[in-house]
Amino acid sequence: MRKKLILFMIVTLLTIVSPVFAIKTIRIEPHALDPPNPIMLESPATFNISVTEHTAYNPQILLVMTEACKLGLTGNVLVEWNGASTSFSAAAFVKADTSFIPPSTTGADYQVSSLKDHIGVPHSEDIYYAYGSFLSGPITETNQTFTVSLTSTATRMLVYAIGKTDQSGEFDNSVPNTRPGFVVPEPGSLILALASFSAFVLYAVKRKKA
Repeated sequence: MRKKLILFMIVTLLTIVSPVFAIKTIRIEPHALDPPNPIMLESPATFNISVTEHTAYNPQILLVMTEACKLGLTGNVLVEWNGASTSFSAAAFVKADTSFIPPSTTGADYQVSSLKDHIGVPHSEDIYYAYGSFLSGPITETNQTFTVSLTSTATRMLVYAIGKTDQSGEFDNSVPNTRPGFVVPEPGSLILALASFSAFVLYAVKRKKA
């Protein structure tokens, strides 16, 4: 009886103090190849999103851009899906001044230093992010389509997503860090990428002129 009581107390304590265990089953296609090989798409860009397992409830889109992209925005970043949409103004993008973003999530956040590597800026440079609800329901194993549009004088942005495996729980599901939705390069970077990675790039187009 005493052993059972001790075991019960240990299990209870672990339940209280254990962190949320993150999983990464959300997929956005097309996605970047292994870094530093970015997918290059023209804006507006259309994507499919699904999970390999574990339905992701309350899906949130996470957009990450360079400072130059933010300063060069000439309108809102628009995300559209299934007859609905959400948009983010330049002011909605805040500097990533913590080690992980979004800071309000537990387990489904992204390391800022890793994001800087994927977006192609030195760790000394700032990056900016915005996130919010999107899609008309949870992310399931069935593909859903969404479109992201932006116009900037220096377009360069990553797209990720997060969700909850438990509707009333914490955000604990995300896209693998190395598989961002897309990077829209600046013109100079596009030329370099095409020269270096033409065998790997799935899509390569010039940034849409305003």
